[in-house]
Amino acid sequence: MSKKEARAFRATLLRAASLLSCVAVAACTGGGGQGGAQDVAGTVHVCSSCHGPSGRSDNSTFPRLAGQQKEYLVTQLKAFRDKTRADPHAHTYMWGMAAHLSDATIDGLADYYSGQPAVAGTPGDSADMAAGNEIYHNGIEAESVPACLSCHGEKAEGNDSFPRLAGQHQAYLERQLAAFVSMARANEIMHENSKNMTDVQIRQIAAYLAAQ
Repeated sequence: MSKKEARAFRATLLRAASLLSCVAVAACTGGGGQGGAQDVAGTVHVCSSCHGPSGRSDNSTFPRLAGQQKEYLVTQLKAFRDKTRADPHAHTYMWGMAAHLSDATIDGLADYYSGQPAVAGTPGDSADMAAGNEIYHNGIEAESVPACLSCHGEKAEGNDSFPRLAGQHQAYLERQLAAFVSMARANEIMHENSKNMTDVQIRQIAAYLAAQ
């Protein structure tokens, strides 16, 4: 990690710690956990510091939430709160941020973000996108990698518990797939589907999805 990257990472950690303090104060003063419109709006304001206005993040450290499937968002927020999703970024950022969220607030947040217009895709390397398109629609038979569209939809829009992948940050998608491969993010289905993928293939599928 370069000095510039290290400074940016430390700044992000400080920002996350500051936001965590805001969430804790809100919970202790009765402002957190009730799930009313004011509580959800206040929590959205906190979330926007990392995930961007309306969930349209411009920083690949933090995923885009706009247009994400509601059921998926509910599941992930509860997993953060209950500390059952334990990949490194979840532990660093989201365990503390979600610790005081009630089911009602989680439902309100998921309803809000799922209703926001999704971010348009950003084209990347043409060769990577073409190879990723092939993987997404047909899988990699020789490596027992199934086609992604069977769960995530023809246009990677997702479905209920299967997340929207279209328009997500390429770097974020690459990190998540690597976490599934290593089981740093525990998910048996995704581990089985991705464990035989190479770093190049992960980059290719991520490039394709980011462009959708």
